[in-house]
Amino acid sequence: MEVAVGGRAAAAAGACGWCGATEDERRAGFGYGTLPGHAMAGEESFVVDIDGTGAVWLTITSFSRPTTAVARLAGPFAPVFQRLYARTCGIVLRGLVKRGHARH
Repeated sequence: MEVAVGGRAAAAAGACGWCGATEDERRAGFGYGTLPGHAMAGEESFVVDIDGTGAVWLTITSFSRPTTAVARLAGPFAPVFQRLYARTCGIVLRGLVKRGHARH
């Protein structure tokens, strides 16, 4: 799996492999980890839950450490980009729910 984040001005890409997936009546999610050659070593999981009231919750869990000189130089900025990515995921999910794409 190839993951790319960013636009034309600034993009980060790297190879990742699936760690697993889960799905039941009220929960679905997946996780992946970076492969050798990626700028960061780590894993991320994305889980969507629908609670008893019908509210939709997105939980993103991430941990990583830099593996390249460039990633180490970006040090303090990496968590900022990770939070922006998580926020963007939430915005996309919120839009899908509002348009009725969430299944119950």
